[in-house]
Amino acid sequence: MTDFSSQETALKDLDDAQFARRYGADRFTASVLSSRMRYIVQHMCTGLLNNAFSLILRDWYDFAATISGPPEQNYPMSSVSNSLAMFLGTMAEGVRNTIEEYGVENLREGDVVIGNDPYRAGNHVNDVIFIRPVFHDGKVVSFVSLRAHQLDMGGVVPAGFSGTKRNVYENGLVIAPMLLYKNNEPIKASFNLIFDNARFCELLLPDIKTIYQNLLLGEQLILESIGRYGIDAYLGAVRYSTDVSAESMRAALRELPDGVYEAEEGIDCDGIDDSVEYRLHLKITKAAGKMELDFSGSSPQARTSINAGILDCKTAVGVALKFLIDPETPFTSGTYRDVDIVLPAGTFVSATPPDGAVFLYWESTGPVVLAVFRALEKALGRKAVGGDYGSLNIHTATGVLADGTPWVTTAQCGGEHGPWGATQAGDADSYSVMYQANNLDPATEAIESETPAVVLRKEYTPDSCGVGEHRGGASVLKDTLYLTEAEHWSSPLHTKSSSGIGVYGGHDGGLGGVWIFPAEYKNVARDKDLIGTEPEVYAGSTPVAGMLDPVSKTIDEENGEYCYFASSPVWHTKPNAVFRYLTNGGGGWGDPLRRDPETVRDDVRDEYLSIQGAYDKYGVVITGHPHSDPEGLVIDTEATRQRRAEMAGK
Repeated sequence: MTDFSSQETALKDLDDAQFARRYGADRFTASVLSSRMRYIVQHMCTGLLNNAFSLILRDWYDFAATISGPPEQNYPMSSVSNSLAMFLGTMAEGVRNTIEEYGVENLREGDVVIGNDPYRAGNHVNDVIFIRPVFHDGKVVSFVSLRAHQLDMGGVVPAGFSGTKRNVYENGLVIAPMLLYKNNEPIKASFNLIFDNARFCELLLPDIKTIYQNLLLGEQLILESIGRYGIDAYLGAVRYSTDVSAESMRAALRELPDGVYEAEEGIDCDGIDDSVEYRLHLKITKAAGKMELDFSGSSPQARTSINAGILDCKTAVGVALKFLIDPETPFTSGTYRDVDIVLPAGTFVSATPPDGAVFLYWESTGPVVLAVFRALEKALGRKAVGGDYGSLNIHTATGVLADGTPWVTTAQCGGEHGPWGATQAGDADSYSVMYQANNLDPATEAIESETPAVVLRKEYTPDSCGVGEHRGGASVLKDTLYLTEAEHWSSPLHTKSSSGIGVYGGHDGGLGGVWIFPAEYKNVARDKDLIGTEPEVYAGSTPVAGMLDPVSKTIDEENGEYCYFASSPVWHTKPNAVFRYLTNGGGGWGDPLRRDPETVRDDVRDEYLSIQGAYDKYGVVITGHPHSDPEGLVIDTEATRQRRAEMAGK
């Protein structure tokens, strides 16, 4: 087969005959089939979302679907769903590695192959990849795949989310590539292996059955496409889809100035103690339409399960580049064709077993995204993007109801959603998912309907936005009341320094933190009164994480002492305790003194800023009462002119 991957002729410059020779179809047919494949994976995800039982699937959209080409094409990933982005960069190799180890020669029609090893297939052990080979005339011509988070895969922590597990043996069940279905019949031994090691199997079983049915749907729609357009056109469209992504990324890279760009980022510590801060070193070399990202010199793998695998690091690189320079085309395997990644084994973003346990991989690869943002800031100029809230602050809680029924909530009641950074286009959103995600926000009603928890508040925090001509998003404060005794695992890993980096003259966003308010301090359930947000309330709390004043226990970015998130590996609470999460703020874009004073006044009215914050950070002098008379705020024009002149002269 002719290798077209290195040909530089732009797709639009191919004449009709050249295009047909390359792709086995005319342009219109190749485009139709490319769109059809994107429809197929999205249709599969819709089917799973609408029928999922587990909260992590139903409420979080923690899954993704892909289509890959056959082995002789080296498994090109031609289409991805509009779903969890953290899966998309791992699934091309996830399919290839899983199938190659299982053996292409062993595949038969009606098979489903699964695996979940982070080092073979990426992500963590709960993220099982389900692969259905598609046969045509007795030959494998494609693979349709779903990677879906299973609510529990065993290990020492219910649901798995913890930064304190020390090795792969504590982490959960590892499944080497194996059959789950053969000749369209479930393999009892495979199901028993999972269910003998996992909790909450009554939820896993219907979810796995739903996943299987959506694999059948994907297979059916692919075979219908082949039946209508022919196998040559289908396989050509697989190549065409990846070539479009490769060409788009190459063109975007050419727009960047050639040069060498460096940056550092990191996370606070691991789950042993706070003696080691993990630092990421990135050196980007850009030349013409190619880029090399070198992570040599990054910190060794962590001692607990905060690590990421090599495929997770690769995904973060792809997400960052798509976000910054090439957002228009699909995130296929072609995205990486002109991007080289140098990644020594055994770092905290390329961990190896058994001691380099991988679970909270997004906490370690979040700094990869931010490091790319930092490194390319000057190259991008006005197109630079501010940093987001940086850590999912995932919270897992478990306990037992009065009737003896166990319950679990995970990724619902921590700081999982927060602000983005500003861009040249405008202010940032304050309540979204981190840059590597692309998921749903669990509904409060859904959380409270099946767990003994009450979500008391979700609100923005004044003066937490990274200031700039365009401001970053505000920190999100969330309080959750737990009505029963519970055990909690809390994982905020970016509280020492701002993740909401300011760009193009913008300032960094504020720092976040986590606290517990025991019922002895204030019994919200009994008193029917929320815990306040004034500084004085924190003195009665139990700090969990953050740069905090040791007496007041409030955030002190300049002189605070670091409060270590795993000082208690498991947080035990009595009934009616409240967990409070405050995310980091998003980074600002541009010179704050260029922000329109009228817009600053609107920010005070909307409580993104206090009157004092408007004065200190933007040089805008405002009088009035934002709470009692928000529409009556007045800008003192002359005092503002003087204050801004004073700030500009410093």
